[in-house]
Amino acid sequence: MSYLEPTEFVTKMVDAGESKIYMSAKDTLIRAFMAGAILALAAVFAISVAVKTGSPLIGAVLFPVGFIMLYLMKFDLLTGVFTLVPLALFDKRPGVTVNQVLRNWGLVFIGNFAGALSVAFMMSFILTYGYSIDGGVLAAKVGSIGEARTIGYKSHGMDGWFTIFIRGMLCNWMVSMGVVGAMISTSASGKMMAMWMPIMLFFFMGFEHSIVNMFLFPFSMIMGGDFTVMDYLLWNELPTVLGNLVGGIVLVGLPLYYTHVRTSPSRSL
Repeated sequence: MSYLEPTEFVTKMVDAGESKIYMSAKDTLIRAFMAGAILALAAVFAISVAVKTGSPLIGAVLFPVGFIMLYLMKFDLLTGVFTLVPLALFDKRPGVTVNQVLRNWGLVFIGNFAGALSVAFMMSFILTYGYSIDGGVLAAKVGSIGEARTIGYKSHGMDGWFTIFIRGMLCNWMVSMGVVGAMISTSASGKMMAMWMPIMLFFFMGFEHSIVNMFLFPFSMIMGGDFTVMDYLLWNELPTVLGNLVGGIVLVGLPLYYTHVRTSPSRSL
């Protein structure tokens, strides 16, 4: 059968987390770079579709294509390793330490950012023919998104900061459900269907995804968005990363692990 019971796929989650810890720095960086680049392309694709059709829903429906591509190629996103890698530590796998978990997160962050930033420069170049003309409607749209999601949050002070944090939590709740949902099935079509719905949900709802933002905000700044690097870091990327971390571990990784691997004894009748 193509369906796996939770007790089976949650064990696969722990195994996957352990394997990522022991992956070489080279492989980790390459896989993270490709994941960041593909997700960035998917983001600009979805925004382009939404702008041209006037329907954000259509853009959200198509955005999961990028996530599916990178997952099937076994590339790594920071949001995914936030959920999977700590499970190897919680499961007390031999030799797994906090420093190794942090090392993996750091390498994936660097790789994702490099990939997303590369696509930001490439897309901005082709939209402006080497920065010789205006970027048009798409550039204006992305610029307005960048301003709203930095200066817009900043205008609300700490309430705005915690709003981003919670949106980051909700985002990785859904993204990680897509990651682990793909482990439910052993068929490619089953994996795609399991990933599609939660990824579409997070994108349409405007939740904050740290890797999408690694592309969106540098791209927005290049195309004329009126905010600073510090605005981006303090009023978007930092609370988003922290929210993604908490959402992945607390809302997905730990509940599945403690109810399907570290189960409690059944009550006697």
